[in-house]
Amino acid sequence: MPGAAEVRVRVLAGYGLNCEAETAAGFRMAGAEVEIVHTGALIEAGAAGLRGVHLLAFVGGFAFGDHIASGRVLANRLRFAMGDALARFVDDGGHVIGICNGFQTITKLGLLPALDRPHGQLGVQQVSVVDNDRLGYHDGWVRLGIDRTSVCAFTRDASGSPLEVPSRHGEGKIVFADVDARTRVRAAGCVPMAYLDADGAPTERWPENPNGSAEGIAALCDTTGRVFGVMPHPEAHLYFDNHPDARLWRQQGYDGRYGDGVGILMNGVRAVLAA
Repeated sequence: MPGAAEVRVRVLAGYGLNCEAETAAGFRMAGAEVEIVHTGALIEAGAAGLRGVHLLAFVGGFAFGDHIASGRVLANRLRFAMGDALARFVDDGGHVIGICNGFQTITKLGLLPALDRPHGQLGVQQVSVVDNDRLGYHDGWVRLGIDRTSVCAFTRDASGSPLEVPSRHGEGKIVFADVDARTRVRAAGCVPMAYLDADGAPTERWPENPNGSAEGIAALCDTTGRVFGVMPHPEAHLYFDNHPDARLWRQQGYDGRYGDGVGILMNGVRAVLAA
């Protein structure tokens, strides 16, 4: 991708996070300059740790063992240590992706959906990610549909829909503070992805929807489109052969290289270049 080498991506790690290598690999496939940084080091550096960074990635895993609630402890540490710096990073044009545990974290930070967020400050929490309707951890592949009318920068130019990526979580149900908040989020174009059933329709049915999120909501973005959170794992389907059916498809004559998830990360880099 022309110019991608100028895009600086910082991928957070540590404290029980465990998807930093795959996430970094996906952004490197897009041609970006990627650095994996321990979250503690970012907190110690504060605003200086975001200087020169174009895209900040909150990865999957189990930050602080998911004690209290998934992402809550990490969100609190970030909010009180450098919340204003994170808000200014977004206000100054920075891009953010939160995957699974990262999504849980940035909702609790108030970075998503951030309706009416004051300039230079984190917003109040308007969305949470709670226990699946079927309690317990569920690991399986899901189909995701993309809403082309969404303002989300990470899905705007996504090639191909539906996407098939892994989903693995025990707390993935997206809930809103109230009905008005959900209505406003939908009206603002901040629901870029939904779980699909076999007929290609958004679904609340298990296991196509592994957590029971209303309207099949699988991802959110803020009103700028530059902050994106997704529960399933695009970084876990970077290559065609990551898919469990890849061998069968090859036997049937289909030859592929890249997986469905890599396009999402590439779109993040493309969005930085277009900004």
